[in-house]
Amino acid sequence: MGAAPVAIVTGAGRGIGAATVHRLAHAGWQVVAVDLCADDPRVPYPLATEQQLRTVAAPYGDSVLPFVADVRDPGALTAAVRSAEVRFGGLDAAVAAAAVITGGGRPLWETTTADWEPMFDVGVHGVANLARAAVPALLRRPGPRGGRFLAVASAAGHHGMWRMAGYNAAKHAVVGLIKGLAEDLRGTAVTAVAVSPGSTRTDLLTASARIYGLDSVDDFARHQLVGRVLEPEEVAATIAWLCAPESACITGSVVHADGGFRP
Repeated sequence: MGAAPVAIVTGAGRGIGAATVHRLAHAGWQVVAVDLCADDPRVPYPLATEQQLRTVAAPYGDSVLPFVADVRDPGALTAAVRSAEVRFGGLDAAVAAAAVITGGGRPLWETTTADWEPMFDVGVHGVANLARAAVPALLRRPGPRGGRFLAVASAAGHHGMWRMAGYNAAKHAVVGLIKGLAEDLRGTAVTAVAVSPGSTRTDLLTASARIYGLDSVDDFARHQLVGRVLEPEEVAATIAWLCAPESACITGSVVHADGGFRP
């Protein structure tokens, strides 16, 4: 990678995505920060706003480009990647952090395909759409390249969660997608890795607490060996390290940034 590496991050308006933008920008990266910046009527909680996305980008001047795009739209992600190449000269890392949670709180047999669709459309197809847009750009870097493709999975991608079968399925799919992508990238020096956080203080976790009827997201702390809920900045630190040259030996793997999660 060059002196000013370039990344694209989805789900950048808040949560782990926003924390990742901050971490990378502080480390000297140039970043295209992507978010939908609109609510989805199928998602039972507000999503990030354009103002939130611009607030994330504001401290870094021209080094962070806020880009409003829907990860469900392959063309929009292609445009975002093209903006990275035109404005910053190329692409070195892509981080798929956009995700939602819907349809929880009921056993599998009482849910419908419609309940699951937003989680797969955003959290699985959105990852694949970013890969289709970003990997060719990562491969366009001249050798010796060191591109990175990262996806935020979840502890739910490795454990069964009570009345969360749809979310379990979506996050397991992210893990499988990354493993398959890593095989496709064999010998290119571009890696593919999933990061699986535990319970992290985000709006998605707040929505999960409502599903379970909990008074506070801190009630999830009992499921983690560290005895607390994680902060987005902690997960972002893991992601940023995985974007760095030092992580070149890690591919086709899952990094469990989960605080020792146990269901």
